[in-house]
Amino acid sequence: MSHFHYHKNELHIEKVPLSKIAEHFGTPCYVYSRAALENNWQAFDDAFGETPHRICYAVKANSTLAVLNIFAQKNSGFDIVSRGELERVIAAGGDPNNTVFSGVGKQINEIEFALNKEIACFNVESIPELERIRDIAKRLGKIARIALRINPNIDARTHPYIATGLYENKFGIDVQEILSLIKKIKKMPNIHLIGIACHIGSQLTELDPFLEAAKHLIDLTNQVNAEDIQLKQINIGGGLGVCYQHENPPAITEYAAALKEQLAHSALEIILEPGRAIVANAGILLTRIEYLKRSSHKNFAIVDAGMNDLIRPALYDAWHDIIPIKLRPDLPEETYDVVGPVCESADFLGKNRKLALEQNTLLAVCSAGAYGFGMSSNYNSRPRAAEVMIEGNKIHLIRQRESVNDLFSNEFLI
Repeated sequence: MSHFHYHKNELHIEKVPLSKIAEHFGTPCYVYSRAALENNWQAFDDAFGETPHRICYAVKANSTLAVLNIFAQKNSGFDIVSRGELERVIAAGGDPNNTVFSGVGKQINEIEFALNKEIACFNVESIPELERIRDIAKRLGKIARIALRINPNIDARTHPYIATGLYENKFGIDVQEILSLIKKIKKMPNIHLIGIACHIGSQLTELDPFLEAAKHLIDLTNQVNAEDIQLKQINIGGGLGVCYQHENPPAITEYAAALKEQLAHSALEIILEPGRAIVANAGILLTRIEYLKRSSHKNFAIVDAGMNDLIRPALYDAWHDIIPIKLRPDLPEETYDVVGPVCESADFLGKNRKLALEQNTLLAVCSAGAYGFGMSSNYNSRPRAAEVMIEGNKIHLIRQRESVNDLFSNEFLI
């Protein structure tokens, strides 16, 4: 049985009708399936089988504590990009010793905190960052384990805002600089180089860019070995796409088989950093229609979720399927722009959608488990949505809806 399905013309997540969520917790509301989260994570683990590997879930995709705790219970690793994300991992029961720290702008306090928590590895993205980590590790009397993140100048063929492997992007170290840098690292007593890393972008729907990146990593590890440095891991990053509309990304098994074949002659542990591929299709954004506004030119379904709740359509022109919670064959289908209440023309969730609607209809914005709540804001002084986890027939509130008072609880008059 699918984790998202219609039963008696009403959309359910696992065994719970979504109208029940709206009744108890209001809208807008993010709703996740625990079974979908667990199954998606397990699919990665199973696909790599006996090949030495470690799944480090990319926390930025969805950092809600209950979501992280589900993965922590599976002894998942984590990929973090800030001290806040590391503290979330720890609060959720995750192991900092199984956590890698990515990102181009690591601050002094973040590096200090991560070293004191003895994280598994820093993915180093520039020479100044390496020097900062070296100096802090020396001051703290620590050994910093690092992987060098290369920029291989590979076109990931994805949206330019989420492409990270081209020279014009801010991420990674130019692959041509790596060997000279390694010679310097050999003289740094507080630095332990354990791997080579690469992440070329997000929402990739073809295998070729992954395989090209893996080839760069293999070539580099061979050159590093020639420098008498014993590496332990190859970090291939994340980025495997999901189906939002018409995309046809590789299956996890196909992705794993291709990477295992490419890396077959390496004895190093493979580090993976999937995020979107695990959480995107495990969650929806539940919203209610406030008004149906019709004109001779265009019809609008004005809902209570806006770009502050789900910014992907406004930011990337991203497409999310939008479906009614209750099927109404008695109503005619019309074409609507599904828009929010925020005072911006960019505030839309979907355009030109054929839907059978009436006022107060509940809608599900699909595939909203990744980069949904995590990128939400309080723009227009709108409280952020509640989050709910479904587990069979059980309903768990995992984040309380913000109140208006919460919005200015940390502000002061003068």
